[in-house]
Parts: sequence; C-alpha cells; structure tokens
Amino acid sequence: MNVVRRSAAALAATAVIGTATPALAATPSPSPSVAIPDGLYGTTDPTYDGVWRQSLALLAQRTVGVEPARKATDWLAGQQCANGAFAAFRDGADAPCKADTNSTGAAVQALAEVGGHDAEVGKAVRWLKSVQNKDGGWGYYAGGASDANSTSVVIGALAQGGVTVPNLRTGGKSPYDALLKLALPCGGKDGGAFAYQPDKKGELTANADATAAAALGLRGETLAGSRQDEDDSAAHCEKGEEPERAGTNGAAWLAKTLAKDGHLTTALPGAEPQPDYGNTADAVVALAASGLGAKATKPLRWLESNAGAWAAKAGPAAYAQLIFAAAATPGGDVHDFGGEDLVAELNATGPKPEGVDDDPTATASSTKSDEGGLGVAWTVGGGLLIGALIGFALMLRGRRRQQ
Repeated sequence: MNVVRRSAAALAATAVIGTATPALAATPSPSPSVAIPDGLYGTTDPTYDGVWRQSLALLAQRTVGVEPARKATDWLAGQQCANGAFAAFRDGADAPCKADTNSTGAAVQALAEVGGHDAEVGKAVRWLKSVQNKDGGWGYYAGGASDANSTSVVIGALAQGGVTVPNLRTGGKSPYDALLKLALPCGGKDGGAFAYQPDKKGELTANADATAAAALGLRGETLAGSRQDEDDSAAHCEKGEEPERAGTNGAAWLAKTLAKDGHLTTALPGAEPQPDYGNTADAVVALAASGLGAKATKPLRWLESNAGAWAAKAGPAAYAQLIFAAAATPGGDVHDFGGEDLVAELNATGPKPEGVDDDPTATASSTKSDEGGLGVAWTVGGGLLIGALIGFALMLRGRRRQQ
C-alpha cells in the first residue's frame, strides 16, 4: 500500500493506495536523507525501498525485452551483504546490513532474470535457504513468523535460482505447506482467499494482497507473473491440497472481489475507502497467471483509465507493477496504456537502458512527477508524507495485514 497526498490538512482522510509491497517495512521519508546513488531508479529517499524498487524496475525492463543499464544492474548487485542477503538499502559497502527476505527475494528475481550474476544469485539463494522457518515459510526478517507475502516472494526467487521448491523442507515442511496453511477453505466465507498471517486467535482473515502473492507463489512465479491459457475451471474454488489448485482458488476469489468495481479498495480508519492501484495491478497479474486472463480485462481497463497519475507520483515500482499487469493480460499494451508508454516512463526514472534513445517526453513527465517532493516512491507498503503521521502509518500497517 501507499499514500497519495491531497493536502497537508487532510490528515485523517489521506488515502492508502497500493503499490508493490514487501511484507513489512518502515515508511519512506518525504525527501532524501541520503544522496541518491548513481545507477538507482527513482529520485526519493532509498533508505526503505532502494533494493525493492530497483529490482522491480529491472525485472519489468526484462519482461518487455529491454536491456537494463549496466550501472543499474551493478548498483543492485553491489547492495549485497557479506552473508549473501540484501537489505532495503545500504549507503556504501561498509554500511550495516539489516537483511530481509523481501529485498533479498526481489533482488534474486531481478539479477537472475538479467543474467550474468550467478555468483550473487547463488549466494543469496543459500542465505534464503538458511533462514527458512520450521513451518516451511519465511517472515520479513529472518526468524520472524511466516507470512504469505514474504514466503511467495522467496519462492519466486528460489525458483529463478534453480531450486526445486517442493523439495526444500525444514521441519518436514515445504514452502508450499506454509502457504497452504494460510488458505481459507472452499465453501466458507471468502473460500479460496489467503490470509497474510493467522491472527492472535489463530484465525484466518482474507487479505487481497496476500492472496495475489500466494496465487503467484504457489505456481513458482516471479512478481512479473506470466500469461497462461484460459482455464474455465479456474473460476471456481475446488477442494484439494495441490499447491497450484490452491493458488488458482485464490485467483478465483480475486476475480469475484474485482467483479463489481474493477478494482480493490483500502482506507485509513475514519477515511472513505479509496482505490488500491498497486494491489489491483498485482491481482491482475495473479489472474492472468492462473488462467483467468479474461477476468483480468476489467481491472486492467480500470487501471488504464485511472492509474497514470498514481504511477507518476509513486515512481519506478508502480510503473513496474503496471508493466507486469499489461504484459500478462490479453489485450494489454505496455506502450499504449491509457495513452501512456509505461516502458518509456519507467526508463525515464533512472539510467538509460542499453540501446535505448533518450525520450524527452518521458523525461519531462518523470521530472514533473517529482516536483515539490511529491514523487515519493511508496513501494514498501506506503506511509504518510506528513512526518507527524509516520508513526501512525507504521502502527496501521500491522493492523491492515490482518484485515
């Protein structure tokens, strides 16, 4: 989730609107507290999302056949810690490494897709395997309680890194076992959906963000997903413990949830519900990867009509999410998405990719989005631009994951 500001006075009514979200992270600062490194995509403070947004940007470029700039890939590879993991951001090779599974998983997905970084990928994969929980899953930080989002990001990374995921077991449990424990049974309320984590009573509550993540994770897909042939049976929740079927059940639940308005919604307490652009894009990718591409058309069209301003403010990861959605869905066009060329817009937020000419229009658009410090890259779960609300946003993040 992330937050798009209307005015400093509209505190309680500020809308939480989704982008690509690691399972847990702190809120980005409204202006850079560190110098923006050469090679990094985006112009906002990378402290909490540098590796995440860079990874999504590179993965999106490769998804559409663009060769990332060498210095962009080198910057990401250079963020690796001595133990093989990645932190959200390190301001120099000697900086402390507060490693997390989401940054590490995303970096592995991107570097494996770009190629030429087998050593870094292998080292990161070994670290991820070493911190697997006894239930088979992963939390945001090593040793933390497993959650659907972190486990799914790691599964995608391991699959990219050549690991046979079902055979990766600790305590007798595989990563798929961890996700299956978070699935709501067919026949009940929200059957097929996934919870982020069990609540304090051990009960499961449907969470759209977690469901979209699990639908990809149970197929061994990266954050980019892939387009699959239409499957009529995918539109229904069917009982069974087979991982891919469980992921398809999650996609079927997303399809029903999206059917009315064509988008997901979210809200801060006391505020009116607002469209959730990022998680809607994630849901579109999950539908297309589960054989429900036809049901992804309505939310994709909604994104085409409504997500342009959000992406311009949110930055590289947001453009990447829209690219994933457009590339995976029949009828999607990354070069004409509601009249916008998503690839050019993404490329304009960082180093010029190899073999790509400068695009004055895209560059001007990117510059405009950052005027006044509004172009905050809310790729790590979002927060409030108003500094006084940062603590409130952090508290809210944990609560929303149980909704």
